[in-house]
Amino acid sequence: MNQLDQLKAFTTVVADTGNFLQLAQFAPRDATTNPSLILKAVQSPDYAPLLKETVAAHRGQPLDVIVDHVLVRFGLEILKVVPGRVSTEVDARLSFDKAASLARARRIIGLYEAAGIPRERVLIKLASTWEGIQAAAELEREGIRCNLTLLFAFAQAVACGEAKVQLISPFVGRIYDWYKKQAGASWDEAAQAGVNDPGVKSVTQIYAYFKQHGIKTEVMGASFRNIGQIQALAGCDLLTISPDLLAQLQATEAPLARELDPAKAAAMPLVHLDEAAFRFALNEDAMATEKLAEGIRLFAVDAGKLDKLIQEA
Repeated sequence: MNQLDQLKAFTTVVADTGNFLQLAQFAPRDATTNPSLILKAVQSPDYAPLLKETVAAHRGQPLDVIVDHVLVRFGLEILKVVPGRVSTEVDARLSFDKAASLARARRIIGLYEAAGIPRERVLIKLASTWEGIQAAAELEREGIRCNLTLLFAFAQAVACGEAKVQLISPFVGRIYDWYKKQAGASWDEAAQAGVNDPGVKSVTQIYAYFKQHGIKTEVMGASFRNIGQIQALAGCDLLTISPDLLAQLQATEAPLARELDPAKAAAMPLVHLDEAAFRFALNEDAMATEKLAEGIRLFAVDAGKLDKLIQEA
């Protein structure tokens, strides 16, 4: 049995792509998208007609409304392929605006519901800023489920758990990138692989904390650089994986052991964070501070490029 099939025995496999034509071969349960993935998809010949068709159907409406229609259109196509949920992201440029994030999230859910999709099949993606987490807390109380993304720090995970969000996406690969860059020539790839990978260690800590304290928020490792990181997190609630890495897992036949298990969760004290404590803890973590800011900037750039493509369509 290949490692992708073995992984599915104890982890929900999610496809990290906007390329819905590629999804079926991996049979993931869920799929996640972000502005960068949608931008990449609409620039390919396979999806350009879908963009033009969606823009034409809503011409004359405000740009942000058309953007949401495009995002939801991709989500609707993905939901024809996956049996579970799709994650659709609120514009990263609203990451520090709770009210605007709430308005966009409600509109996105409204578009899905108008297309006959129940809200249980959609996760609204928001950046794990204080404002994003508070918006998610409010949305969850309305029955709108959220996926908190760009999560790099334990403090972000704690705040998401306290906000009772449905799911978090800690970014394994980007944490690894930061530590590797910091180490420079002294980086020892073999010594920092597998369970010693800094991104893997971060997700393992969050998983253990949530399981030990009965926090229902799902943990979904994201942003992988290699299958070793995925293998080291086998047993995590969910893992969202790019098509390239899904293919590598599918082509690997070696036995795959479960690494994360609630029964083995290390003992950790319960933490409470108000806004001031959250901001201070995040500020104390240079990696998380830098990667969160960079992630928002990069998604904002791609959101701007998507705006431009829509205006030109």
